[in-house]
Amino acid sequence: MPPNSFPYVIATPATTIDEVIAQLTAIVEWSKQNNSRMGYFAALYRKVTIQVKKGIEQSYFDDGLRMERLDVIFANRYIRACYLHFTDQTPTKSWVRAFDATQQWWPIVLQHLLLGMNAHINLDLGIAAAETVPPEELQNLKGDFEKINKVLADLVGDVQSELAEIWPVFGLLNRFLGSVQTALINFSMEKARNAAWLFAEKLSPLTESQRQQAILEKDEMMALFSDVISHPGFYGSLIIGIIRLGERGTTRQRIEILE
Repeated sequence: MPPNSFPYVIATPATTIDEVIAQLTAIVEWSKQNNSRMGYFAALYRKVTIQVKKGIEQSYFDDGLRMERLDVIFANRYIRACYLHFTDQTPTKSWVRAFDATQQWWPIVLQHLLLGMNAHINLDLGIAAAETVPPEELQNLKGDFEKINKVLADLVGDVQSELAEIWPVFGLLNRFLGSVQTALINFSMEKARNAAWLFAEKLSPLTESQRQQAILEKDEMMALFSDVISHPGFYGSLIIGIIRLGERGTTRQRIEILE
């Protein structure tokens, strides 16, 4: 990908949550202008980050400064992955899978979101938590870490409604199975974040070289899981194909809905 075709603001790591939001906005705007499916996850992630910022401002978290530090370290892993992708370098394998899928027509919007969440929550989140505080302070972070589950849960309904705009049949499922779907999504998200916390606990006491080896091993696992998301067997792929044919709008319009 030509170096002049990416938002230059992401070349420098963010240092505040406001800078994170500005960089995510740049990725979203670039994606809309270039009809890139990278904008699907970026739009959702920006929404989550804005909610986290509100939580910090409203003293929802026990330690707002520490939460902002976690948020910035966490977001920089995604922003760095985007920068590497835009400049023809290689991010982690989990992000390679997610970015490669954006070049393909068949994955549905939900798959793009799941691929992004797989790379960012299942891999990046545990790393970010371990880097936010020294090992002896990690347990003090757990309460605020768990509060993020509530922030994410509050957004599930919005995401379901947005997906229903893109694929109208999803709206019928929301109507008849809404509470069941919400419970399942929240459970899966909480399960992923719990696994991320366990990964943080594993990484925290390790030396730098040991951490890097553990991250490589985890990345291999999550890359394999990305393949399951992208290719969920014959019947799963058949259903996804039907959904894809029914999805409405252009790439830009779908990003705008997710915003």
